[in-house]
Formats: sequence, C-alpha cells, structure tokens
Amino acid sequence: METKTHRSGLTLSAILDTALTMAAQDGLESLTIGEVAKRLGLSKSGVFSRVGSREALQMAVIEEYDRRFLQDVFVPAMREARGLPRLNAIMRLWLTRARDVEIRQGCIYCAGAFEFDDRDGPLRDKLLEGVQGWRNALKRTVIQAVDEGHLRPDIDADQIVFEMDGLFVALMRDARFLRDPRAADRAWAAYERLIRSLQPAGVADAGSIGSSTG
Repeated sequence: METKTHRSGLTLSAILDTALTMAAQDGLESLTIGEVAKRLGLSKSGVFSRVGSREALQMAVIEEYDRRFLQDVFVPAMREARGLPRLNAIMRLWLTRARDVEIRQGCIYCAGAFEFDDRDGPLRDKLLEGVQGWRNALKRTVIQAVDEGHLRPDIDADQIVFEMDGLFVALMRDARFLRDPRAADRAWAAYERLIRSLQPAGVADAGSIGSSTG
C-alpha cells in the first residue's frame, strides 16, 4: 500500500513535470498555481501545500531544470577522461539532450535569458546562477583540455565557452524557429571545426557524433 509520503512525492514530481513543460513552452511567467492545478486535476490548495507560492513554484522549476540538465549532460560526461574526451562528451550529451528535450519543449536557460534580460529579482538571479554555473563547468573542462595538452596553451577559455554556448543558442533557433532537421548535426560540425582550430599539431580530431543525435 502506498504511504502518504510516497503519494505526496509522486504528486510533487507530477507538479514539477507539468510546470517544467509550461515554463519551457510559454515562459516562467506563464506559471500559476491555478493553471498547474487545472492541468493535473488537483485543487489549488493541493498544489500550494506542496510548492508554496507562485514564486516558490517558479524557483522550484528552475532548480529542477538545473538538476535534470546536469544529470543528463555533466554527470555522465565526468566518466570520460579529463581533457578533450570529456569536453567532447559534454557536447555530444548536450546536443543529445537538445534533440530529446529542448527542441521539442523549449529551453528554460535560453528562453529565460530573454524573458528576464531586462528585469531584476530573485528569478533572474536563480536563472543566472544556473547559466553561470554551467558556463563555469564548461570553462573548467576547457582548461583541463589545455592542461592535458589536447588544446593549445594560448587559447582564451572564456572565448571557447562563448562559442560553444553560442552554438547551442543557434541550434535552438534553427531547430525550433526555422525547423531545420539538421540543426543538431550542423552544431556538431561547427564544434568539430572549432576544436580542430584549437588543437596542437599531432592531436587527434574531435571525432564524430555518430548516432548521438540520431
């Protein structure tokens, strides 16, 4: 028999799933306790008792997106060797997640950056924390690739992170707005070209994305 705690956990998971989908498709400002309750067939008080205020719900959605993003991309990439193998794995997993999740539903990091670019407050701060945390993780991996001799010692790590992040933003626009079915492949090709331009003589190419983006 299910315990009350187990049922509550399942309900909270359903609330976050629904709210994540709403936020990715229509923005964080689209989230309301009432609309989430309506979509799940729950009472407003039932949703409120589990997440609290509307802002608390928005915060919980950002935190859950951060958790899922890192779990899908960064955590499995850490199993690869330091340096370029790990950086390549991050990019492959990032593009795989884009294909499986963000291209279909939208990206909270991308959409949120435009939604909150001209307003201050705790939601913007929370989004910024997630984006900067991800970019810092990318920078550490780029620096490790330099330390391992996989990339030239004279590169600007911040510039590389900017370009990798820019590839993802271009991918999202081309896949969702232009509806280019090859957007993920184009992003990987651009990444390969970028990495080749940064490698010392004698270091193997970045490799092929293979079936990672299908």
